[in-house]
Amino acid sequence: MAKAISTTAAAPLLRVPPHNAEAERGVLGSILLDASRVMDLCLAQGLTTEAFYVPQNRALFNILKLMHQDNIAIDMITVSERLRTSGLLENVGGAAFIEQLIDQTPTSAHAEYYIELVSQKHLLRCIIDCSRETETSCYDSGQSADLVLSTAEQAFLNIAERQRGFIGTWSEAVNDTVSHVFRLLDLGPGGISGLPTGLKNLDNITRGLRSGEMIVLAARPSMGKTSLAMNIAECLALGQQMNGQPMEGGHNRPHAVAVFSLEMSQEALALRMLCGLAEVSAFRIERGLVGTKTVGDLITRAASKLHKAPLYVDDTGGIDVMEMRARARRMKKKYNIELIVIDYLQIVNCREAARQGRQQETSAISSNIKAMAKELKVPVLVLSQLSRNPEQRGDKSAKPKLSDLRDSGAIEQDADVVLLLRRPCKYPGSDGADDKRLAIVDIAKHRNGPTGEVNLNFEDSLTRFYDRAFDQPRSDDGVEPDPADVGPM
Repeated sequence: MAKAISTTAAAPLLRVPPHNAEAERGVLGSILLDASRVMDLCLAQGLTTEAFYVPQNRALFNILKLMHQDNIAIDMITVSERLRTSGLLENVGGAAFIEQLIDQTPTSAHAEYYIELVSQKHLLRCIIDCSRETETSCYDSGQSADLVLSTAEQAFLNIAERQRGFIGTWSEAVNDTVSHVFRLLDLGPGGISGLPTGLKNLDNITRGLRSGEMIVLAARPSMGKTSLAMNIAECLALGQQMNGQPMEGGHNRPHAVAVFSLEMSQEALALRMLCGLAEVSAFRIERGLVGTKTVGDLITRAASKLHKAPLYVDDTGGIDVMEMRARARRMKKKYNIELIVIDYLQIVNCREAARQGRQQETSAISSNIKAMAKELKVPVLVLSQLSRNPEQRGDKSAKPKLSDLRDSGAIEQDADVVLLLRRPCKYPGSDGADDKRLAIVDIAKHRNGPTGEVNLNFEDSLTRFYDRAFDQPRSDDGVEPDPADVGPM
């Protein structure tokens, strides 16, 4: 019987991992000749102890790094003494090895070249290690192919991030910050530094959704948090405010938005957005309580606007957070997305932390979402459920607090901005309960700005939020927004 032919080429056995022993010795010798300059070069380029493949070179570099951190003079005598007191002198080859390193390195002028060679070989070894781990995972039947792919993609990205992490300098950061400050000054009193939400009353305090930030929108069920998030996504995708006016400050253009909808299907979101933009009740359409001709024209006009909107909806249920990061990364690369919406955090999964309990799993999910915002340099608006504590406190208004964020305190810690949404009409006896349209967004946490409450109007039949006319949102810094910035409904 003919033998089955494997389609996978057999990997050569007993291959020595990539390394350059001569370059490693060149780095060590250069440090011994000019410690202050060469050690600074090593640290600036992110050269770690693990970058040295030869064990004795690795041990010696670790000692040199510790001596540099302790401001101890580095030469053949001091290094030999430090190795002797640490019991490592014979392990690295004795004092003769130290002397040999100095003799073999006539000058430290080529230190940068040696450091680059060592770094490149270390990078290749890291890639090999990731590849082997991925190969092992492929043979593990306990993991899905999607999870293996997303984990591998994240592992390789982490290698790249470590390589890029040491490029920026403090002077560059200061210059970039100065440029950012001048851009803010050019915007004037009414400008915002982030992406506008389409609701001026909200932007007056938050100053928009900033890149790299994790914004949590939390509420009890049926308060309208999905509606508010999708209203913001719609405004950005169309480049217009909720009142239909073009966005200001150069934002009157389509912005690509990614939506991870774990609770609602893509079709349900499209129907809600279409009916809202057409200002037609979806409930009345389903019941046949509207005129076909009139509603048809409204829906057609709304569809023509939404048809080309750069909205990318992923409605995979129970998605793993690592897989979500991988998909968001691809969307960023392919569509240049500027905002990510996640609906909602408590139904995202994290297989790696699932066995550690729901609190630890939620903490891992939250930290991954925050890392995703920083990695992709876009704001991430993540929806979250609140616990039952607001109703159980006996307060008629059932005003939520930061501590009511469900499952884990890590959400509160990781978030840059926390918006707590409530509607007084849901709680009879509370202030404003008679106003069926009143919705209150409490900015309970704002890492880079003030906190305060914002009043909005909510049209329940259209699932749409609007600025509340003549509303003057106050913040805890005592500054009131310009009345000209608060548009009528």
